[in-house]
Amino acid sequence: MGERKGTNKYYPPDFDPAKHGSLNGYHKTHALRERARKLSQGILIIRFEMPYNIWCDGCKNHIGMGVRYNAEKKKMGNYYTTPIYRFRMKCHLCVNYIEMQTDPATCDYVIVSGASRKEERWDMADNEQILTTERAEKEKLETDAMYKLDHGGKDKEKLRKALPSLTEIQDHQAGWKDDFQLNSSLRRKFREEKKVLAEQEEKDDAVRKRTNLSIPLLKEREDDKKLAALLTYQAADSYDERQSSKRKEIMSRSWFTAASAPAGGATARLLDKLRQQERAAAAAKALGQPPAAHTLVRRRSEGAACCATGPGTHTRPAAPGREGPELQEALDGGDEDGVQGGESGASNAGDCGKDMSGRGHGGLTSLVADYSDSDSSSED
Repeated sequence: MGERKGTNKYYPPDFDPAKHGSLNGYHKTHALRERARKLSQGILIIRFEMPYNIWCDGCKNHIGMGVRYNAEKKKMGNYYTTPIYRFRMKCHLCVNYIEMQTDPATCDYVIVSGASRKEERWDMADNEQILTTERAEKEKLETDAMYKLDHGGKDKEKLRKALPSLTEIQDHQAGWKDDFQLNSSLRRKFREEKKVLAEQEEKDDAVRKRTNLSIPLLKEREDDKKLAALLTYQAADSYDERQSSKRKEIMSRSWFTAASAPAGGATARLLDKLRQQERAAAAAKALGQPPAAHTLVRRRSEGAACCATGPGTHTRPAAPGREGPELQEALDGGDEDGVQGGESGASNAGDCGKDMSGRGHGGLTSLVADYSDSDSSSED
């Protein structure tokens, strides 16, 4: 990165290479500038990066791994031929100073003062990792034959315990030895699966297009088939189909409406016949014809007939003047009394009913009322 900086290449007229050596010697400055201000004390200012998580003893705050500081680097001694360096830095959250130094024996950093380490280490032996051989142990293996023999027996015992797992790993790796054949079979399998997926996608697109859907479809299952078999869908009839069915219903209807039975049972049927007889009498009077006499005859449900005579109705015909308002008054006000009187008269003249059941009364008109449960009625 030096070539990117605007360095001063000006050499003054009094510069003497033999005397000054370089421009830094001429200006009596160090090449590291401010970083070398304590170089006379054996201290160099460097950029130090925190090797692990720590807790500051001054402010009790957590300092994470990777935080960088301007630290004073100083040599403290040697571990055999490896130098040991100490680093002194100020906490960025308080005025506390933290000191750390290297530990070549364990290839780690050790906190000297000002902080405490967040313990996240583990034992390599418990974690089944390969342990580094210590220097003393290595020298003993090279000089002591009995120790070497004992150490070799321990190594063979470890190999015997690890042999099943090693054999399984070797067998597993042997299955992947022929790379070309494995790659060919894998690519063939992928092509077949891709073809099946493409066919399924075409079917799904056809279903979505037919049903006008834009949602992804799931894979069909047996439960879905069974559930779909239990459901029955019927499309709603169109307007033309409904109109056609209405026309068919109208065309199949009878032209003549069926006569509905009057409500109210036998009494209502009797009153209806009397009203019809009244209309017939009114029409005859308007035409100048003599009105017909009225006689009430009740037929029993068992088939026996008798004449129901009111006061004077059996001995003589009805008065020609009983028509119009009088008959309407008898129909409107005395329907129930007239029917009850007719029934009592029929019970009193039960003997004569048998003789009169088969004979007519000349010019008299008789009305027959059926008091049975049947709706049919006939004239006697």
